[in-house]
Amino acid sequence: MRATCTHVALHCRDIDASVAFYARYAGLHEVHRRSDGDMTVVWLGESGRQEAFVIVLLGMQHADAEDPAPMAHFGYAVAAREDVDAVAELALADGCEVMGPIYAGPIVGYFCMVRDPDRNWVEFSFGQSLGHDIERTAEQLE
Repeated sequence: MRATCTHVALHCRDIDASVAFYARYAGLHEVHRRSDGDMTVVWLGESGRQEAFVIVLLGMQHADAEDPAPMAHFGYAVAAREDVDAVAELALADGCEVMGPIYAGPIVGYFCMVRDPDRNWVEFSFGQSLGHDIERTAEQLE
C-alpha cells in the first residue's frame, strides 16, 4: 500500500487570526471555508500545490496546549539564511514568541521557530535536506 499525505489539521480558537498568521508567515492562501455547526473549517494551501496538500484549520474551542508546548511543528524551507532572520524579526515585531535563529549543524541547518496564535510552533529553515530544492521550486512557481 502507498499512502500520500494530503493535509494536516490543527485546532484553533480564532480562525481569522490563524488564517492571517499562516498567510503572513508562510504565504498560504484560503482554498476552502465552511461551517459545520459550531466549527469553522478552513483549508490553506501554497500556490500551485493546494490540490496536493493543505493545512486544515478547525476553528473551535479546545483545551490549552501543554506549557511549554511540545515540539510538534510545521516546517517551512526558505531560500536563504537572511530569510530565516527576516521571519524572526517580523515575528518579534508582531509580538510573537520566537526561538532562534539557531544554526544546528548540517542536517537541521539554520532555523527559527515562531508561535502561531494557538501556541503551535512553526519552523522556518535554511539548509535542511528537506527543502534543498526550494530555489528550483520557487522558479517553477514564478
